[in-house]
Amino acid sequence: MEQRPIITLTTDFGLNDHFIGTIKGVILGIVPEAEIIDICHSVQPFDVLDGALTIAQAYSYFPAATVHLVVVDPGVGTARRPIIASSERHYFVAPDNGVLSLIYAREERMQVRHVTSEHYFMQPVSNTFHARDIFAPVVAYLAKGIDSEKFGEKIDDYVRFTAPKPKPVDAQTLRGVVLKVDRFGNLVTNITPQDAPMLFQPEPPPFKIVVGKREITEIKTAYALGAPGEVFGILGSMGYLEIAANRGAAAQLLGVAKGTDVNVVVETAAAASNGN
Repeated sequence: MEQRPIITLTTDFGLNDHFIGTIKGVILGIVPEAEIIDICHSVQPFDVLDGALTIAQAYSYFPAATVHLVVVDPGVGTARRPIIASSERHYFVAPDNGVLSLIYAREERMQVRHVTSEHYFMQPVSNTFHARDIFAPVVAYLAKGIDSEKFGEKIDDYVRFTAPKPKPVDAQTLRGVVLKVDRFGNLVTNITPQDAPMLFQPEPPPFKIVVGKREITEIKTAYALGAPGEVFGILGSMGYLEIAANRGAAAQLLGVAKGTDVNVVVETAAAASNGN
């Protein structure tokens, strides 16, 4: 049995308006056999980094030849380019604003094309809804089997950015940042086990994680292991250190938000001996 083409949608459109339903209607009008999967429509409005984090966490779990529509597009209607990015297994259709940056960083071989073949677009093209008139039909025709070469020329100057990296402050302190606050109020930082390996050892050295005015001294292996009202660190499924609370919103308990500094201070042997 031939596999149905799979199309995923990642946007900041929410579900209160007609936008997502309209996009699906355009896609199904061109490739009615498509299976459309909603990854997320709650990307923070206009937040290209949040969109990049969202698609980067999800795309690799889909079968080969999946076509991913990624629209977080504060520059809609301007000169920013529509693009198709192709990896060895997946296709991505998006505005050229860096929303695919984390995928560029993960995939060794990427080919990016500027979409210029307007005969694939819906007409007339609205300056405020390119997701409907440009991106959705391009996604549909890709899923239908049209070769990416038909849509435009290859480019090398596509927009990409580097996600914020933790930086050492001194011999004991690593400074990261809260990348996002998830649905449960967990603070997702940009600190990985590679950045602070000692933090995730079975018996870590004395440490503190300073977020806002709170010092956190516990790393848990499951959310449910925290005491009521306790805020702790945990290695989340995204591969980053999270600041969390058991059945509570750490963001509210700490009074902090995205962009807040997170300082990991680990007591070194030298520091410990100096204290004695």
